Amino acid sequence: MADEISVDALQAWLRAFAGAVAENRDQLTKLDQAIGDGDHGTNMDRGMSAVVAALDDAPPADAAALFKQVGTTLVSKVGGASGPLYGTFFLRLAGAGGAGPWDAETFARALRAGLDGVVARGKAEAGDKTMLDALIPACDALDAALAAGQPLGEALTAAADAARDGRDATVPMLARKGRASYLGERSIGHQDPGATSTSLLVETAAAELG
Repeated sequence: MADEISVDALQAWLRAFAGAVAENRDQLTKLDQAIGDGDHGTNMDRGMSAVVAALDDAPPADAAALFKQVGTTLVSKVGGASGPLYGTFFLRLAGAGGAGPWDAETFARALRAGLDGVVARGKAEAGDKTMLDALIPACDALDAALAAGQPLGEALTAAADAARDGRDATVPMLARKGRASYLGERSIGHQDPGATSTSLLVETAAAELG
């Protein structure tokens, strides 16, 4: 199987994401203080720290068990919109990818299912100034690169670049969903915190799985 992704590699990705969230906790909170509840950094750091603790206590046997554990932990530990949205994302990964072993196509299919779950849960779409503005271009870039025959590492690098571009593109957007939408025109000029943490998620995938 080409580009096989072991459950250990998937765990390493999630641990790296937890580390990136902790490292950027204050920045995520600062971004959220401008247009949201001001707790995105602290909430995500608490949730991902709980994920790492759960993985240390009971290492999952396969990929489906891993992402189910991550999703349920985030739903139970993270408040606001982030817990249900990220929790749904990882639970959809578990269902779409299955026990494994995973390859590049399985990973892309699971990521797309996670995206569909976030859309269904949040009722948002591209251009609403949410995490989807990083996640949608990342999934599109990953699918396009794999369809063109690129290896997983190169495809994930393209996805990470697309996620960063999508994150940056939220700055001039008018928020149409979530608490930021209450600000109307005053939401323009601020980078979306959800798109920022999603960019970290894809960047760490490129670093750990590529």
